[in-house]
Amino acid sequence: MHTKLRRALGAAVLGTLTLSALTACGGSQSSGDGGGKGGKDKTVTLVAHDSFAASEAVLEEFTEKTGYKVKVLRGGDAGSSLNQAILSKDNPQGDVLFGVDNTLLSRVLDNGLFTPYEAEGLAKIPARYQLDAGEHRVTPIDSGDVCVNYDRAYFDERGIAPPKTLDDLAEPAYKGLLVTENAATSSPGLGFLLATVAEYGEGWPQYWEKLKANDVEVVDAWEQAYYDRFSGSSGGKGKGDRPLVVSYASSPPAEVLGADPAPEQAPTGVATGTCFRQIEFAGLLDGADNPEGGKALLDFMTGRSFQEDLPLQMFVNPVREDAELPEVFTRYGETIDEPRTMAPEKIAENREAWVKAWTSAVVRSS
Repeated sequence: MHTKLRRALGAAVLGTLTLSALTACGGSQSSGDGGGKGGKDKTVTLVAHDSFAASEAVLEEFTEKTGYKVKVLRGGDAGSSLNQAILSKDNPQGDVLFGVDNTLLSRVLDNGLFTPYEAEGLAKIPARYQLDAGEHRVTPIDSGDVCVNYDRAYFDERGIAPPKTLDDLAEPAYKGLLVTENAATSSPGLGFLLATVAEYGEGWPQYWEKLKANDVEVVDAWEQAYYDRFSGSSGGKGKGDRPLVVSYASSPPAEVLGADPAPEQAPTGVATGTCFRQIEFAGLLDGADNPEGGKALLDFMTGRSFQEDLPLQMFVNPVREDAELPEVFTRYGETIDEPRTMAPEKIAENREAWVKAWTSAVVRSS
């Protein structure tokens, strides 16, 4: 996701999924700074993707409440961080892993990375987010929606209504306007592919044939799509020529964050009928040096302080039902009432085949 936009939007989100480029972060932490068998050490180590962010005040609150200081090890994008955790599972890098989303959940569960733990805040988290509720190997932390964004000025100046649905994107009025990320290398790209599978079932390849005939552009990563090709990005200064981009429902609030004076509306909008729901999880790593600290951190991450800190740190939605959203979210954000979803088991069974078929039809045949 974003860095004001990626650092902000990105947890969700949720980074690229390049599974070959691993970022080494070192092994299990030594006592005195990271490990500490028997609870002697007062540091808890959180392994996360590069988009993780939390305010200093909230991390200090955790330390005041528990006595533990948080050490964050960032391991590249979401895919790299996950791969490194799998490779080092016999000698885990830290105590808690954050950043696994529902599109890749099966990989961590199948590899036995986590020790089950039922965090204190789960009672306030709706069942729709608790995808491993029976065993509690992972704890839901945040959610976000992958959606097509549009450049309001482009459509206003031409008197064209922006698209609202997936069907609309294949219409002649939007020929040559959409840029999306590669489903094999990008989390939002994969999310958008899954949205089309959820919508069209076995007919999803035919839908992509229509998008290809409508001159959809595919790039490797979110940053390239949003900053280089999208015409509505303030970070890219509007240098792109594509007024439609696969991004997030939280991109418009990020575009206006810190604007003075605050605009009447964000310069970008969301096609609410194109969205796929992503849920991001954390878990206590099996073999963690400081499991008690890890459990305390999971309890805190499901508490109101951390949950209400999430939106302006990573531009994702809290999963706790009583967490309040900041005004910039409620004023400029979009509420996606009926996002497309898919069971993790179905994603696990079909993800590789879908991505392979998509790559062959959309990328290699270009």
